Amino acid sequence: MGRGPSIEARKNATDAKRGKIFTKIIREIGVAARAGGGEPANNPRLRAAVDKGLSANMSKDVIERAIKKATGELEGVVFEEIRYEGYAPGGVAVIVDCLTDNRVRTVAEVRHAFGKHGGNMGTEGSVAFMFKRLGVLSYAPGADEEKITEAAIEAGADDIVVYPDDGSIDVVTAPDAFQAVKEAMTAAGLAPGHAEITYRADNDIRVEGETALQVKKLLDMLEDLDDVQDVYSNADLGADAYA
Repeated sequence: MGRGPSIEARKNATDAKRGKIFTKIIREIGVAARAGGGEPANNPRLRAAVDKGLSANMSKDVIERAIKKATGELEGVVFEEIRYEGYAPGGVAVIVDCLTDNRVRTVAEVRHAFGKHGGNMGTEGSVAFMFKRLGVLSYAPGADEEKITEAAIEAGADDIVVYPDDGSIDVVTAPDAFQAVKEAMTAAGLAPGHAEITYRADNDIRVEGETALQVKKLLDMLEDLDDVQDVYSNADLGADAYA
């Protein structure tokens, strides 16, 4: 019987993944600060990025340094936002949001990922129309549905989704109302387990078997690229993708 990875190897893999997460958050903080100023109270996008950093246990010093680099107080690299769109196997629509200091490198890496796993890149706007931008506050199974529903309605949320398979709950908001709803829910003692402004598809596409496995490999490869911040798709993956 083969031995599994050593404790040190697992730790190194965890540290590497944590490093990638930190890199992505730092880039988001920088772009948000450069676009809307370095004061989170007056910059909702920056505030959301800072909250994401704190949730990932990023130190305040690291966050402040990223903001200072973006606002010119410290020397730093300038990143630009780029979006790529395309299709994974099975007709699954994919959006790839990137922050990069080298557009040529980024498009080559994204195109390679699509090509390697049976997908293809599309033109700008080719799939984005299938998605809506919204805020999502997520609650784990066992959360109090009645209390969450009541507080969410009071806070101005657009929708409350209860998933019948496990009882988890999503509170859905307009992007502009996200921060206010999140603060109201937290103040009511109902802090979400996870909260973000994201894109969700109007309709999902169910994929199973080998196709589902290919789609998952493509999405995983895209998410693992250093220049990629977020990957959105309308895939409803069957169990085969996680076998």
